[in-house]
Amino acid sequence: MNISYKVQRYIILFGFLTVPLVLLCMFSLYPAVSLFYFSFTEWDGLGFDQKWVGLANYKEIFMRPEIFGAFKNNLYYFVGGILQTAIALYFAIILNGRLRGRYAFRVLLFLPYVLHSVATVIMFKNLYHAEYGSINVFLGAIGLESWQQMWLGNPKLVNYSLAFISMWKYFGLSMVIFIGALQSIPRDLYEASTIDGASSWQSFRFITLPSLRRVIELMLVLTLTGALEAFDIPFIMMLGANGTSTFVIQTVDMAFHFEKFGLASAMAVVLLFIVIFFIFIQRKVLFREGN
Repeated sequence: MNISYKVQRYIILFGFLTVPLVLLCMFSLYPAVSLFYFSFTEWDGLGFDQKWVGLANYKEIFMRPEIFGAFKNNLYYFVGGILQTAIALYFAIILNGRLRGRYAFRVLLFLPYVLHSVATVIMFKNLYHAEYGSINVFLGAIGLESWQQMWLGNPKLVNYSLAFISMWKYFGLSMVIFIGALQSIPRDLYEASTIDGASSWQSFRFITLPSLRRVIELMLVLTLTGALEAFDIPFIMMLGANGTSTFVIQTVDMAFHFEKFGLASAMAVVLLFIVIFFIFIQRKVLFREGN
């Protein structure tokens, strides 16, 4: 049976549209709708015995201060993310220039991002160990024994230590994104500013920063969402112990440790709306349309 070109074209278009939509519904829309439904039920995650409780799960979330108290640990990752973004921009500007060996430096700085989180945590456990860790051994070797710390055992330091791991791991990604954005800026602008007598700081302030406005906005959104959803590093390293539990860790514990999937689903929905709210505020306050 001969099929005309027009029919073949419609079949191909229909196939390319249908398959992604089916996958989207199966792996995104249906789980999202199910999550909202589960948040109104009391369910242990086994079978189909789900008891409808309405807004009871949401009331429990807002009546238990220890649940929202975990966000104070997320703040460490947010501040670390802001600092990481600024440092990544600095290195991106340097490595975007005519520095000898810049490609090797780019690879070395990007390498931590491609490492698995488990491997990263194992590396830093050897770095932070109180007895044979590299930091304390180095401090002892140069006569600074008083600076030696229990980097993971001290509740006042442990969140800073974990936030630094996150900064180290995701620094390379931020740098590469900035390098790509910097390479899209026409060189003529910098040449014209040099002819006009502009300093390096003035070129950065009036050419580089305005040109990177959208990219910086994207990086701040990624930093905010990454900080609110911090999970892998504190969970793998500490299992949320010693005051390192984040909101997502509490959500996972609520579901799989305490077997309260309904309450955990409600916590996930609350986190979703918190992320949307802060992104909205960020766009309206820091990056007003038309500025």
